[in-house]
Amino acid sequence: MKPLLVLLVSFGVLVGGTHLFQGQADFVLAGNGAMAAMLAFTAIGHFAFTQGMMRMLPEFLPAKRAWVYVTGVLEIAAAIGLLVPALRVGTAGCLLVFFLLILPANILAARRNLNYQTGATDGPGPAYLWFRVPLQLFFMAWAWYFGWYLPVV
Repeated sequence: MKPLLVLLVSFGVLVGGTHLFQGQADFVLAGNGAMAAMLAFTAIGHFAFTQGMMRMLPEFLPAKRAWVYVTGVLEIAAAIGLLVPALRVGTAGCLLVFFLLILPANILAARRNLNYQTGATDGPGPAYLWFRVPLQLFFMAWAWYFGWYLPVV
């Protein structure tokens, strides 16, 4: 999945870059910078694939376009918040809640075989959840560890 690749490659680049320029790796900066890069990347999807992402939302939810745009803006805000040390812990806490709240949309999309980029029903289907649910938990653990735990320790 592309967001995971963005997260891991960004982390590697930032660990290497901080080691090269500071003499030692800055894991707090690298971890939060990588999550910020991933969030910025996924936020783009909210604006580039709005129609498909609207289909990820349950039928009873009104103003689907607004929800897609607002969550994209929230991802951008969280990316910025992770990069500001004074906002980092609070932002990480908000991200834990955010990642938990968006999981049902991913589950619904998988149940509908939805391809969020095209809006078609030729997506990977429920089998995708064997990857997506652990991935969501991994994102939550990452946000907690680099955004909440390490900055406090």
